[in-house]
This record gives sequence, structure tokens and C-alpha cells, in this order.
Amino acid sequence: MTDEDPCRLSAEDLLAQYAAGTLSPVDVLQAVTERIARHNPALNAFVVLNPRALDAAADSAARWRAGRPLGLLDGVPVTVKDLVDVAGFPTRRGSRLTDPAPMTDDAPMVLGLKAAGAVILGKTATTEFGWKSPGDCPLTGITRNPWDPARTPGGSSSGAGAAGAAGFGPLHIGTDAGGSVRIPAAWCGLVGLKPTYGRVPQWPAGAFAAVACAGPMTRTVRDAALMLSALARFDARDPFCLPDDPRDWRDGIEAGVAGLRIGVLSRPGFDAPLDDDGIAAVERAAALFAEAGAEVAAVAPALPDTRVVFGRVWGAALARLVASFPEDRRALLDPGLLVVAASMSGMSAAEMLEADALRAAAGHAMGRLHQRYDLVLCPTVPAGPPLADAPTENPVEALWTEWAPWTFAFNLTRQPAISVPMGLRADGLPGSVQLVAAQYRDDLVLRAARTLERAAPFPTRADA
Repeated sequence: MTDEDPCRLSAEDLLAQYAAGTLSPVDVLQAVTERIARHNPALNAFVVLNPRALDAAADSAARWRAGRPLGLLDGVPVTVKDLVDVAGFPTRRGSRLTDPAPMTDDAPMVLGLKAAGAVILGKTATTEFGWKSPGDCPLTGITRNPWDPARTPGGSSSGAGAAGAAGFGPLHIGTDAGGSVRIPAAWCGLVGLKPTYGRVPQWPAGAFAAVACAGPMTRTVRDAALMLSALARFDARDPFCLPDDPRDWRDGIEAGVAGLRIGVLSRPGFDAPLDDDGIAAVERAAALFAEAGAEVAAVAPALPDTRVVFGRVWGAALARLVASFPEDRRALLDPGLLVVAASMSGMSAAEMLEADALRAAAGHAMGRLHQRYDLVLCPTVPAGPPLADAPTENPVEALWTEWAPWTFAFNLTRQPAISVPMGLRADGLPGSVQLVAAQYRDDLVLRAARTLERAAPFPTRADA
């Protein structure tokens, strides 16, 4: 067995060592499980661990000994957010109102992971129905950030963010309806990819099906591309799934950005807040791209006020969700969720149609922009992570002032977007930037993110 801590290794490194015989999937699972036992009680990243993980790791080890690995991820530990079905486990969605019975079928993306040989470690915490960015929920309580447990890891993929930063395996599934992969990735120092809408099939549909995507949360860009290769496969259950494109998304990832045009976006349809650390991160990334041979310039697409558009989509989805529960049980829901649902429940059909028209206008504006620019560079989050124990106050305003002002526009436009670590903030917590490409050009955001990773290697926690 190697002297390296398996918990520090990327998925690519693990696979190389499995092939060389210097590590086995059982060794790795044991190391990760021991780490979870030591650190998870303080972080609360997991909802449930998989008692059959050791059997899956042993089966993988036997395949590697025979020289017959099952797929791209054989033996690699993976976690699944508890908005996503895993057969044999309940999907509680962070809510006291959901059914505790185990699911009978795997979600499409989980089938993809299992087909690639991944070992499912367990299910990670989410905010209730994925509705907000602070990482707490009524069912499982507060999830904390490994960089500073007094801070939130972000949400709604709170457990995935905490697990990734804490070294609980290299690969984690998050879901993202307004920033729920990219925000915790930014606050936890991870790579977080929201693919093109429909790239990763999803079923059953969640509360935010019209804008939601699922994607990788990892410690390296190449691992994100590797994981996407297993997740992005056609599934007939998802009526919006893209046609099958069986490819390794690492292909071309080292091509760099020389000759590409990159636009720096300072206004996502409104005057979004951004602190000094965020400004500095974008400026540094722009300079690194220019040094790598890209043409970098400021851009100002004619976007509508995306606050209005996303606010209606978000609010209508939550109002519909609340209405699905008996009135006498709704008090068990997160109080902030009820506030948003109540504020949006009187929306007319005409207002929703207007929001949909504005969403199309936003997509058109970005499509026209990408005729001239290959990529867009902008912030991921307006500031560092808030305190984990802070109460949620005025959630409608917090959505575009504290949580997701820089992320939800790209859910509306359905473009691929990735959050990339960019140094440390003044307080020692992770900094980040966001990269966006035209629909279906997931390869470009991965290429650009890999360029930044090579130019400015990402910091990790000393004990990660």
C-alpha cells in the first residue's frame, strides 16, 4: 500500500494506483470511512452511509486484480445528494414531510455512476427541497464548512460541499437550480460544474425542474470532467435529456485558452453586489487568461433584470410545493421557505408567462454574446460564507444580495457554468470565480477551468 493518504488523492490518482496495484478500492474505502468517523460529527455532511459500500469496494478490488475494471470510475468513492434517488435508501430531501420508505429505483445519474463502477459512500445533506443557500434544514440540522466550522458550506448541496472539502472521497453529486452546486463549491474551495441543461438526466423531477441541473463537485477540474463522463448519459425517463454523447470529457481539456475570446461580466442583469476579495479574484483570473493567450475584454449583454425572472420561477415553484402538503402539516416546513411561498403565491398566469418570455430574452442575449465571445468570466458569490448558525432573514432579498446574485442567471439561460477556486480571501477562506460558455459547450468551461488550475494551483486545507 502507498504511503500517501488516500483521502488526499484525486479520482484519477486513485484509478492509476488501482491499475498499478499500489492501492485497492478496499484500502481507500477504509481510509475514507475512518476519516468520516473522525470528522463528520462536527460537520454533519452525511444523511446516511451505505452499509454495502465495503462489499462494492471488494467486488471492485477483485475486478482490478483480474485486470477487468468495470468502467471509468471503478472503485472510486462517490457521494450522492439527498435530493437524488438511490435504490434501497429513502430520499428525504431535508424535510420532515417526506416519505421515509426506501426508493426502489436509482436515479439516472446514480445508474451512470454504478455502471462506471463507482462505490456509493452514502447520501449527503441538502437544504429542504434545495430551496436556499445557507446549509441547514429542519430534518438533519446544520451542516458546517470544514475550512471554518462556524461558517456555512453553502447550499443547497451543503453536504456535498462539506464532504468534498473534508476529504470524504474525491467525487460528489450536487444539484443546482440557482447556484446550488457552484455556491458551496465556491465557499468550500471545490470545483463545481453546472452542466448544460439536460446534459445529466434527472428523474423524478424536483421542485425546480425547469431550471435544475445535476453536476460534479470535486477537488480538481479533471475529476469533474471524469465524473461528468459517467453522469452524462441518455436516460429515457427524463423527457428533457440530451441525446447520448458517450465521450470522455477530459478529451481536449489541456488545450488551453490561447486564441479564445473571454468576456468579463460585471452586471448579470442588475447591480449585483461583490466584495473586494471577489473583485480581486476576477481581476487575477482575467490576467491569467490574458497571459495564457486569450483575448480578454469587458462585456455588457442586454440582459433583463434576472432578479425579477428568477424570483418568479423560484417563488412559484415553492408556492406549488407548499400547496402539495396538507395545510395542517405545513408548519413542519422551513419557515423561510414558507415566507417565499406566501410572497409569491398570488402570482397570475400572465406574470408567469411574462417571466418565461424574459427568460427567453436572457437566453437570447447570452446566445448573441457567445457569437463574439467563447467564454464569460464573472464572480461566483458576492462575499465569503455566512455564519452557519445565522438565522435566515428576508430570504427573497437575500437571494440576490447574499446568496445567488451571480449564479441564477445561468440557470435561466441553461448554459454550462463552473465555479473554480481562485486563491484565498483575506480571511483565509477560499476565493473563486465562475466561467460560463454557450449552451452545449461544456468542454470550453472545463478547458478554461483547467487553464486556471494549472496557472494557479488550488489551495487545500492543511488537514484535507
